[in-house]
Amino acid sequence: MKALVTGGAGFIGSHIAELLLAEGHDVAIADNLVTGKRANVPLRARFFNVDIGGAEFGELLLAERSEVVFHQAAQPGVRASWGREFAAYTHHNVLATQRLLERYRDGGLERFVYASSSSVYGEAERYPTSEELLPRPVSPYGVTKLAAEHLALLYDKAFGVPVVALRYFTVYGPRQRPDMGFHRFIKALLAGDAIGVYGDGEQTRDFTFVEDAVAANLAAAERGVPGTAYNIGGGSRVSVNDVLARLGRLSGRTPRIERGPAQPGDPRDTGADIARASRELGWSPRFALDEGLARQLAWQGEAT
Repeated sequence: MKALVTGGAGFIGSHIAELLLAEGHDVAIADNLVTGKRANVPLRARFFNVDIGGAEFGELLLAERSEVVFHQAAQPGVRASWGREFAAYTHHNVLATQRLLERYRDGGLERFVYASSSSVYGEAERYPTSEELLPRPVSPYGVTKLAAEHLALLYDKAFGVPVVALRYFTVYGPRQRPDMGFHRFIKALLAGDAIGVYGDGEQTRDFTFVEDAVAANLAAAERGVPGTAYNIGGGSRVSVNDVLARLGRLSGRTPRIERGPAQPGDPRDTGADIARASRELGWSPRFALDEGLARQLAWQGEAT
């Protein structure tokens, strides 16, 4: 396939681009390098350093006749989305998605795979959470991800853009951004520093290893039903305290924890019902939490 990966210099996007290239596909990457890194871009991919929400984006990619778009680019982070930074979230999450959909609304695409988020659910009515439950985000970030998801599905209905949305549940692994929880925990643990934890640590998350998220993207490109959203979770719903204990065992170090107040916009729990993805995509997670944590520990250990 001819594929465009937006955010392909970032955490999940760079892994998607690598696997596509390894399987012999033609890959272009669009990334503004605000959170992504040029070093993450595979050598055989065509790279466009561009703001997808900017006016120049459409003209720059006119020559790209993509068959599949993996739209991973976004302004990430729940806590930073409050206050004056909100404009960046509307620009990179909503406006950028609209410009990308406009670029490809006239046909030619086999799939448009949109990277959504479990943040759209907020404090869910029950766990595990199915796609049928009403999304009720509790952060501005979640609001913008849900708005962009609705926008993408609207383009599917109105113009036939074959959109498939993947709602990621807390993805971790090598190349995870430095601001994300596991990266911060491991960095502090390896340095012998205190690990900052928001709240009592009993909040739970459904942790998903990055290679499982990548496999879900390729399955969505091949078998995803246009106009459909799918939960992508790792089947490892555990507490933050449990994660810290596991990291201690795997590293042979004793975590030293400093607790701070719970943060606005952080749901108490998340948990994915992945029955739809299993049934329609033929996808299920392969990596147990301990194996994934060991891989991220090794990667961060090599990077230090």
